[in-house]
Order: sequence, then C-alpha cells, then structure tokens
Amino acid sequence: MIDAYYWPTPNGWKLSIALEEMGLDYRVFPINIGKGDQFGEDFLKISPNNRIPAIIDHDPPGGGEPISVFETGAILLYLANKTGMFYPEDLRKRTQVNEWLMWQMGGLGPMIGQSGHFKLYHSEKIPYAIERYHSEMLRLYGVLDRRLEGREYIVDDFSIADMACWPWVITYKRQEVDLQGQFPNVYRWYKLCQSRPALRRGYEVGKEHGKPGARWTDETRKNMMPQNQVTS
Repeated sequence: MIDAYYWPTPNGWKLSIALEEMGLDYRVFPINIGKGDQFGEDFLKISPNNRIPAIIDHDPPGGGEPISVFETGAILLYLANKTGMFYPEDLRKRTQVNEWLMWQMGGLGPMIGQSGHFKLYHSEKIPYAIERYHSEMLRLYGVLDRRLEGREYIVDDFSIADMACWPWVITYKRQEVDLQGQFPNVYRWYKLCQSRPALRRGYEVGKEHGKPGARWTDETRKNMMPQNQVTS
C-alpha cells in the first residue's frame, strides 16, 4: 500500500497517473495547498520542501521499514524501479527517459507555472514577466514538438517521461497556446495520451476537490505565495 499525499494539480496528477498506470494499491491523503496544509508538521517530515505530492511506500522493494519520497521526478523514478514498468531496460532509451524527465522538472513545468502565475494570478500585471515566461514556454513547446516528430511518445514507448509532461500540457487553452495549430506533434501526442484509460483515471483522482484555475482568495494567495515563511 502506498500513501499518496496529493492535491489535483499538474504535479499531483503525475503521481496519480503513475499509480493508476502501474496498477498500484494506494490511498489518498488530501493536502489542500490553498489552505496551507503543506506547511503542517507531519507533512513536512516527508516533504521538507513543503510541496505536493509525496508518498510513503509501506511495501518497499526488499522489505524493511516504509520509504518516503518527495519531488515528482524522484517519485516517478522510484515507482518505475519498484514495478519495472514504463522505464526501459535498454541503457540508451533509459538515458533518454531520464533526460526528458529532467527536462520537464527543470524546464517545461517551471516555465508554464511561471507563465500562468504572472498572467493569471499575480496581483500586478508585469508585462516584462508575462512576455518573458510566455516566450520561454512557447520555446519549450517547440522543443517537445520537434522531439515528437515521427514518434508516438517522447521515447517511442509510453514512459514516465510522458507521465511527467502530459499534466502540464492540460492547461494549454488557459496558457493561450494554439496547440493544434502551432505544435501539431504535441497535440497529437496529447490526444494519444488522453485516450489511455489508466491515465484518465489518474487525472480524475481528487476531482471532488476542484482543479487548478479557480480564482485565488486572499487565503489562497497567502498560502501559495509564502515567500518569507519560515518552517521548522
């Protein structure tokens, strides 16, 4: 059994999609990031960076004490190694999966997040920031589009690299990206991933809590932008 500390966001969806695709038994512990649950003492013990998601695996490979994992890249790698699924055995393809997983962690996710933050949520509209992050987001979409030329998935077969990237593309309309017109290979890949039943089930996990995009309240803004908050 895996405890999934979760909220329905692009990073949260990576975890729920992986759990469904891998057929793992899990239970969800909602962490309402709008209300500040991510700063709770118990959650910080397994996710010291106060970010969702995180997991505790009560049946780790080799037995022994439960293992906790935070950071989505680390979680996906852990689950892929645990199950032997969606992570190629071939060294060259495995290296490519690692590359594109790190590319998402360091590029696509953060840049889409910053673009959305300054465009949709920041209290002050800053043209330079909006243009900078929107342009970088489009550049990264172009990188992914070129990669998908002639390929069904990012590394030929469906892998944890696809699980990492797909949830960030979901919001392309709010990002004001003409996905079908500008990035046809990404659009084709997006629809192909979307057709996977397990991926769809993972996307629906936690839907009762709502989805990103709702207007921020003062409480949400306080808990989502705690730049100077000190935790112990």
